[in-house]
Amino acid sequence: MKFLDLAKVYIRSGGGGAGCVSFRREKFIEFGGPDGGDGGNGGSVWVEAVEGLNTLIDFRYQQHFFAKNGQPGMGSQRTGKNGEDIVLKVPVGTEILEEDSETLIADLTEVGQRVLLARGGNGGFGNLHFKSSTNRAPSRANPGQEGVERTIWLRLKLIADAGLVGLPNAGKSTFLAAVSNARPKIADYPFTTLVPNLGVVGIDGREFVMADIPGLIEGASEGRGLGDQFLGHVERCAVLLHLVDGTSSTIAKDYRTIETELEAYSPVLAAKPRIVALNKVDALDSKTLANRKRSLEKASDGSVYLISGVSGAGLKDVLRALWAQIAAERKQDAAEEQPWRP
Repeated sequence: MKFLDLAKVYIRSGGGGAGCVSFRREKFIEFGGPDGGDGGNGGSVWVEAVEGLNTLIDFRYQQHFFAKNGQPGMGSQRTGKNGEDIVLKVPVGTEILEEDSETLIADLTEVGQRVLLARGGNGGFGNLHFKSSTNRAPSRANPGQEGVERTIWLRLKLIADAGLVGLPNAGKSTFLAAVSNARPKIADYPFTTLVPNLGVVGIDGREFVMADIPGLIEGASEGRGLGDQFLGHVERCAVLLHLVDGTSSTIAKDYRTIETELEAYSPVLAAKPRIVALNKVDALDSKTLANRKRSLEKASDGSVYLISGVSGAGLKDVLRALWAQIAAERKQDAAEEQPWRP
């Protein structure tokens, strides 16, 4: 299945049906009076987050969604049929944006969450509605209310607890395959990963979701390489794992390159907790490893984990560190969601 995380959609709710002008005409009933029914309401357009979807690829092949109009009213006090609603089914984590692609309408972060995008028009009143003691035979009816037409953007941001960032060939896909059930493409050339991957990681009887995004290069914020188009998928993460290739001779420069791109993309993303790990330590001798660890600690101004996705060295320690950050974030969110009690 192809991956798509941004789609432009055109929607229109249904217009209401017109009211009916009708009079009761039956034999031996001299003053039948008005009996025109109301028009039906137009269908509305909804969006709903559902399980089983992880891409917006369905909206590449269909971009227009028009709800049905309500039927006009009829004689004998018959109301027109309401138009059917349309429901756009999207993955959990989808943001609904206005046409300017900046104004947020809704953020669907839970399964079953529904948002009304365009309400259907009300049906018009038939002449029966206007009957009164002073107007016994009204000959007017209301037209139906027109539907709402708008253009929206759907932007998917994957739901994950931890995110992997680093330069191409830093070993992110190998790490994800080693610690989770994900099976991303792994090869010995840059930009092996072209789309984000998700994996469920287990450590000490606990589980969390980890996201791997394509590697960043210097100038990604200006569109170089694959650009920073996939960084939005780690915006929801509680913690970022920054993997640095231990076989590189420019450890400090590699670290600062990624940090610069994160800051250029978003201050919120740059402020997220970060865990730094030196990967591919199985390919280094002890002296080289010590020098490069020291260089990375100086550049990051913090502790550095030594890991290897191939041999499995140090993986449990870094996963426990990730879980500690995730658990703290979940505890803080749970405290904020508790209702106030006197």
